[in-house]
Amino acid sequence: MQGRGRWFHGRIRGCGYRLTLPRMKIVEVLNSSKGHLSAEEVFLKVHQIYPAVGLTTIYRTLEMLVASGIVGKINAGDGKARYEFKKTPEEDPHFHLICKKCGNIINVEANKELDKHINKVKEEYIKNYEFKVDNLQLRFYGLCKNCK
Repeated sequence: MQGRGRWFHGRIRGCGYRLTLPRMKIVEVLNSSKGHLSAEEVFLKVHQIYPAVGLTTIYRTLEMLVASGIVGKINAGDGKARYEFKKTPEEDPHFHLICKKCGNIINVEANKELDKHINKVKEEYIKNYEFKVDNLQLRFYGLCKNCK
């Protein structure tokens, strides 16, 4: 696999899982995708290159990849989870703009000014509630430029 590297190999093994061919094909599909795929979309793409894969394997593998931090899971508000491959274990944070009409998900890269504000809010919650934050997701729901 080119581009984003193979850091996930160690992560999968480190979490006690085997690196199977179906898992590799699922990661390849997510890695090459420019969008956020549903489990059904992942299944259709993987099935084209590895017909022996079943939908149950896709669901189980996606949840395993999310739990091990290799894949991000996004709920677009339509009851259907979407998945995206992370570039690195500590991928730069990005946020999502989610269209409530067409379901389009737009990645928005964080910037230094926004990071300052978000970190300030996060630190306040940590201090006031003695809460350890290990995952922060920011989503904006509304209408994209094509739907508004």
